Amino acid sequence: MNNTFQFYNTLTRTVETVIPHEEGKIAMYTCGPTVYHFAHIGNLRSYIMEDVLEKSLRYVGYDVKRVMNITDVGHLSSDADTGEDKMLKGAKREHKSVMEIAKFYTDAFFADCAKLNIKTPDVVEPATNCIAEFIHMIEVLLEKGCAYLAGGNVYFDTSKLKDYYVFSSQSEKELLVGVRDDVEEDANKKNKNDFVLWFTRSKFEDQALKWDSPWGVGYPGWHIECSCIGIKHLGEYMDIHCGGVDNIFPHHTNEIAQSESYLGHPWCGYWFHVNHLNDKSGKMSKSSGDFLTVSLLEEKGYDPLVYRMFCLQSHYRKPLEFSYEVMDNMSAAYGKLIKKIADLREEGEVDLAFFDHYRQKFVDALSGDLNTSMAITIVYNLLKEDVNDATKLALVKDFDQVLSLGLQAAKDKIKADQSDVDAELESYILAKIEERKAAKKAKDFARADAIRDELLEKGVALKDTREGVVWSLVN
Repeated sequence: MNNTFQFYNTLTRTVETVIPHEEGKIAMYTCGPTVYHFAHIGNLRSYIMEDVLEKSLRYVGYDVKRVMNITDVGHLSSDADTGEDKMLKGAKREHKSVMEIAKFYTDAFFADCAKLNIKTPDVVEPATNCIAEFIHMIEVLLEKGCAYLAGGNVYFDTSKLKDYYVFSSQSEKELLVGVRDDVEEDANKKNKNDFVLWFTRSKFEDQALKWDSPWGVGYPGWHIECSCIGIKHLGEYMDIHCGGVDNIFPHHTNEIAQSESYLGHPWCGYWFHVNHLNDKSGKMSKSSGDFLTVSLLEEKGYDPLVYRMFCLQSHYRKPLEFSYEVMDNMSAAYGKLIKKIADLREEGEVDLAFFDHYRQKFVDALSGDLNTSMAITIVYNLLKEDVNDATKLALVKDFDQVLSLGLQAAKDKIKADQSDVDAELESYILAKIEERKAAKKAKDFARADAIRDELLEKGVALKDTREGVVWSLVN
């Protein structure tokens, strides 16, 4: 096991070595989607990088248990407990019930994850499964004097905390910029930063999901979900909590406030946050102009794994700018990488000393604040090394446990496609390549181009490389 695995801990604002609560085991939590619409590719950047983190921890020897919630109730359109209920908004938009919307978009989310080779967490828990747990936590917070009733709602009292703004040393005024939507004044709050634990008087007459509680019929606030679901499945101590940077305030700030008040001790030691995906106009969101989804990328001809590679080529803590030009370049790079791997022959014995040496390089990249760009560079460097193909293939397969770029599967597909070419066609292609080579040598470039076009009409593409002409079948 690698005992020096490090990443940037948002809580301490430093790169730290992970020291789990229980030796050898990692209790990990991921904030899941609010399932009122398709996930856009900005959302999915976070899930890709969290997937790499989990797989990296497993790769270096940790036993990881990862939990994710599904928000199917309680998330209002502002993270500050104001605006319209997102699930109700989705139901109105599509003239379906809230639970029909939740089921459809939960399935769509995991279908997108599968296309991106994102592993499904060990536990996936919808919020609507945990109403009893929410009520219990709220009862304890009320008993401890950390919450109060006002105007029919139950609020968490942030004035009882020594330090509410645990993620930053900035002033309260500066931090409030972190609330992403306009904040409507809530006259029931004792303090402006207090947040709702339970709504008993919904401002929506047709609020679809309601439950009995000691305070009347109502529904939970959004922030309490992750606290309860995390404690339910991971116990009183969580090692790593993940999310996008937009979750830091107020969502994760509120999670810490209520969880540690409920438990009476520190809750989670390490917080992992992924930066935004932007386009030229700014941060991507569902409300912005071009709502980019995995399906839209596929419609435009991109393999979803090209988007995964695009994300891995950048550091998770840096903003990443999306453009179709960059995707075109990444698609070409991915294709070249797959072709180089496909050309490796499965012959010879694995050089174990070389394997261990190169594997350690890969571990060092992952353990150094999840340097995925360096990890991919190591793959490219490996392909240039003076070592037999069997060793290269073994390392590529090993590395792809973490990168999950489908490298072995793509190699197998190319080989299968090539094996479908009968000997007669292959002989014809090779003869045409030689004919084209002779034409180019004679400076008859028109003839050389005509041969290339003739082959392309038959579904065979030629590519000139420094190593010579290579061909492949095209649809």
